[in-house]
Amino acid sequence: MKDHTNEFETNRQTWNQRVQLHMESEFYDMSRFRESVNSLNAYELQALGDVQDLRLLHLQCHFGQDSLSWAKRGARVTGVDISDAAIAAAQQLSEELQLPADFVCCNVLDTRNHVQGKFDVVFSSYGTIGWLPDLKPWAQMVSEMLAPAGRFYLIEFHPVAWMFDYQQSPPALVYPYDMEGAIYEEYTGSYAAPDAAVTSKEYGWNHSVGQVVQNLIDAGLQITQLQELHGSPYDVFPDMELRDDGLYYLKSGLYPTLLEVMAKKPV
Repeated sequence: MKDHTNEFETNRQTWNQRVQLHMESEFYDMSRFRESVNSLNAYELQALGDVQDLRLLHLQCHFGQDSLSWAKRGARVTGVDISDAAIAAAQQLSEELQLPADFVCCNVLDTRNHVQGKFDVVFSSYGTIGWLPDLKPWAQMVSEMLAPAGRFYLIEFHPVAWMFDYQQSPPALVYPYDMEGAIYEEYTGSYAAPDAAVTSKEYGWNHSVGQVVQNLIDAGLQITQLQELHGSPYDVFPDMELRDDGLYYLKSGLYPTLLEVMAKKPV
């Protein structure tokens, strides 16, 4: 398998420089978060329900808002992320809010080497799998981290949305639906701080719905839920409109913006 050390390191550096910008951004709204200690959306709350006393592993947790939101709801949380700056911020936020949680800095594909034990829930959300070149080791890791009867829940932006180059206006359909090679982008700012005077350099990979589902099945998990959703909690794609349900929709309505998957580890 190809060595992706350079790509991972480039991405890690980009995420490191984003942490403080994101914590100061309107997108992450830390003032509101400190008051409510909830950054979770209706999809994941409804899917996972009561997490009291459950062991929950949050993959690619950034600086821990969602991790601590689950901890507030009673879960015993471990969050992992490739960014050392993000993990340091998550640990500080955990102490500030007096919400115990473990945070571990590692490449998500190496989670088994850094995190001990099994989990009742493995959770991954909104902009995660596109940073991974191959979903086979990812799915195998998820399966290994789950306890018998444990659940894996993924809520992710739909792969069709990543076929567009958003650096062009209007966005152009240029990338394959699924592809082996990396997409390299370099631009100013980030999704949460578009006007920030920083240069984002990032490598990403497109994965089809079939690749997501089949790799989880091949890893021994049972798919119990699969949804393609049009309403997004985040206004992250061009030409979206906010509707009465509090979600953002593409005005064209041509394709879904989210993918939701639930899988279960057999007993």
